[in-house]
Amino acid sequence: MAQDVVIGVPNWASVRGTAHILKVALEDNLGLSVGLQNGTNPIIFEAMDSGAMHVHPEVWLPNQQNLHDTFVTGKGSVALNPNAVLSDQHICVTKDTQERTGISALSDLTDPDMAANFDTDGDGRGEVWIGGAGWASTNVEKIRAKSYGYSETMNLMEMDETLALAQVDNAVAQGQNIVFYCYTPHHMFSLYDLVPLSEPAYDAAEWDVKQPTDDPNWLENSKAGTAWDAAKLHVFYASGLAESQPEAAAMLGKVALTTEQVNAVVYALSVDGQDPAEFARKWVDEHSDLVDSWFQ
Repeated sequence: MAQDVVIGVPNWASVRGTAHILKVALEDNLGLSVGLQNGTNPIIFEAMDSGAMHVHPEVWLPNQQNLHDTFVTGKGSVALNPNAVLSDQHICVTKDTQERTGISALSDLTDPDMAANFDTDGDGRGEVWIGGAGWASTNVEKIRAKSYGYSETMNLMEMDETLALAQVDNAVAQGQNIVFYCYTPHHMFSLYDLVPLSEPAYDAAEWDVKQPTDDPNWLENSKAGTAWDAAKLHVFYASGLAESQPEAAAMLGKVALTTEQVNAVVYALSVDGQDPAEFARKWVDEHSDLVDSWFQ
């Protein structure tokens, strides 16, 4: 039987938790059949455009600005919930790493002697995890590395976040230096004593970011030589739901979560290892007033 609503689920912890919460809330309050389907950001947007999926629980702006411009502004096939969770994005080191190496600014990584402190494979270049494959932010971090110049001194590592955080665990346990992409909402700040590397404040004039979907020469034609602008995380949903499932569309346009709530969701799933479906069931029960407000 076809599901009434299909929620897309990309590959990071907070979006997974929010997807399960939306599923339980929609099923409880509207009696709908709600499915979850894994996919990357571009695939979920294409599917919302075609009607094969209906919801992206956590779109990061400006990271996914190109998808917003194509499907919300351009085609009008996808709608945006105006309520946002606020996020910060940085490159971090552990406090111990900072004390051992003296690193304080992101630009310090352009010094080959500093970069050598992060060399884990003996090739003379340091390693920095810049994010998961398929994340828009990972491409932006490649642009930032080029703009600052540490793409010349550091190997930019793309891998699944679970593996990257296992490397952080290991580095902390072994007293080794480590530098990596860090962001909120996330449990990593609860687990480790982290220091974001300092950068010049965000300057729109220094940011011209293109994604591979925009320009085959996106890397050479982009620049991002200052700190990230504050990011905003929104629920996006298919415009067609307003006709096929108007109550669901109305609810998806009202969902509101705080950064603290999303941090707690990530901690429960990633650190405590709770099952997402069981966690969402309990979360909706414990936040009934909030969930009710989404349907009013």
